[in-house]
Amino acid sequence: MFSKDELLTNITLYWLTNSIATSNRLYYEAMHAEGMMSMLDPGYVDTPTGYASFAKEIVSPPEEWVRRCYNLTRFTEFDQGGHFAALERPEELVTDIREFFRPLRA
Repeated sequence: MFSKDELLTNITLYWLTNSIATSNRLYYEAMHAEGMMSMLDPGYVDTPTGYASFAKEIVSPPEEWVRRCYNLTRFTEFDQGGHFAALERPEELVTDIREFFRPLRA
């Protein structure tokens, strides 16, 4: 559970940085046929990609599905955390992001 201060801080960051619309884009596209189809078959993305799968996430595709569409170089499964992983499990998320980028920095 989040405190009122944590929730207000998170909402304020979205609002003041004008990123609330882009954060909701995926939900909008999922509700429209074109968006849903591109989510189901985005083609292949050659850029190195990392995926963090949190146990309580709303939807989490199996690793093999992600590999079909992306150049998956890191797939990490977490026992805890969910849709708001950055708030729920910040240390684990930051560590995973750093581990993803470490080999790409060379």
